[in-house]
Amino acid sequence: MGGETAVYEIRIRGHLSSQRAQQFDDMAITHLPDGTTLMEGVVDRAALCGLLSRICDLGVTLISLIRHELDELC
Repeated sequence: MGGETAVYEIRIRGHLSSQRAQQFDDMAITHLPDGTTLMEGVVDRAALCGLLSRICDLGVTLISLIRHELDELC
């Protein structure tokens, strides 16, 4: 159960530079007009923990994290 894969939407405050965005190459990144960045991707729990750790290491603010089951999207 701990390794289940799901689609995650992660929203952070600010826009990532192209160099910083490379740290999240497993995610689709969209800079939104409201000054936030949306990252979307299919990851398992371990990869999610790594993503959140990288966000924390960059010192950016996490605004939201939304999990979608894969079967919700089919």
